[in-house]
This record gives sequence, C-alpha cells and structure tokens, in this order.
Amino acid sequence: MKQFELTCTAYLKNNIPFKSSFDTLSKYISYSMAQVESLKKLHEERGFKHYNFGNFYPIEKEQVYKKGNSYKFTLRSLDVQLIDKLSKTLRANIDNPYFLVVETDKRVIKQFFISELYSATPVIVTVERGLYWSIDKDGDILKLQKQLHDNLEKKYQEFYNEPIKGEENFIQLLEIKNKYPQSIYMTKNRKDVRFFGNKFRIVPNEDEVSQKLAFVALACGLGEKNSFGGGFCISGGKKWY
Repeated sequence: MKQFELTCTAYLKNNIPFKSSFDTLSKYISYSMAQVESLKKLHEERGFKHYNFGNFYPIEKEQVYKKGNSYKFTLRSLDVQLIDKLSKTLRANIDNPYFLVVETDKRVIKQFFISELYSATPVIVTVERGLYWSIDKDGDILKLQKQLHDNLEKKYQEFYNEPIKGEENFIQLLEIKNKYPQSIYMTKNRKDVRFFGNKFRIVPNEDEVSQKLAFVALACGLGEKNSFGGGFCISGGKKWY
C-alpha cells in the first residue's frame, strides 16, 4: 500500500478568517478538480472521494490568515493520478480571489506501522439524520468506534475493489481531546452549514487489517466530510520499509 501527499504553498490575496478557511480551501480544490474531466466526474459522483486535506499552517494567533503571507496546506490520497493532476491544476487556479497555490511538492509514503493517529481537524460522524456524534448528545463510544471502523472498511473496499474484514475493531484506544464539539463551517447554496466533530487520539491495533485501516485513515481521512477537511490525521510510528 502507498499513499500520496501533496504539500501546497498558498499565497493569500485577501485575509481569510479561520472560521471560513475550510470552506475556502474546499472550494478551491473542488474548482481545480472541475478543470480536469476525469476529476470533475469524481467530484460530481456520490460516494467516497479518497482524498482529504488539512487546514492552512502555521495558524495565526488572531485566528486570521493574513493577506500577503504564504501558508502551507497538505492534501493526501490513495490515488496517485488524482494527486498528479491536482499538482498541476491547483497552480492554474489564478482567478481565485482568496489565494493562489504557487508551489506543490509531492511525496510518496509507503505503508508503515502506525502507533498513534491524531486528528488535526474535527472528525465528523453522523449517528442519526441531522445529528452528529458528541459526548453530550450521544456518548456511546462503542457506536463511535464501530462507525469509524466500518467507514474505513468501505473506503478500502471501494478503492482497492477487494474485501477486507477485521476480526476486531481497528481501534485499541480512543481518547477524546476536546472538551466541547469542534466545528467546520461551510456555505452551500448560499446557506451556512456547520458540521460538528471531535478531536481524537487513537491507538490502532497491531494486526494487519487494523494497520491497513489506520493507513487508509491517514490517506483519506477519518470519519465523514473528508473533502470538506474533516478527519485529517497525523501519525506516529516506525517505518516498516
């Protein structure tokens, strides 16, 4: 297994408040995908997109990314063709009023042993129609772990077109890092949309299936709304090879 990472350097044409940064990034990526016929088809299809992205960094103390400064963001996928095409078309989106990607750097990451996963952006899990999992509203940790596991199995199976089934949940330990629900704000059809999520530290199990699913989480995102920036993770562990 391999995943492909694109580190993008963005030059800001205008200030971008942290609250609207996920929306701005998501729309920039979506527009860039729409310029390539094969990526446009993927973007318009229902189902998993098999990529995710992290927010701008470094974060500013004032919670505003500032005009005239350069920031980086990271985009990952299991799909090398998607990454290669985005590497070019992201830099061609010159008419965007908020920022311009001026440089992209691709990295190939072979599967490695993942000792820990940390969610850098909120992990979003829908438990009922219109209701997102939170410790206050639901609190069922086993339900949460099952949905995270099942979601990763589906992502793996859809991308590789082969079955995968763990004998146990891929999560050995889950720690909730936030006191209050975290949010990702979007604008859709001129309406404000708010996704509620949580920040987790996860210790995956060490068996082969669990490690494969943890690797998929790193490549495609944990939970839902990954193409909006949800569930972007960083990892800890030693390389296998």
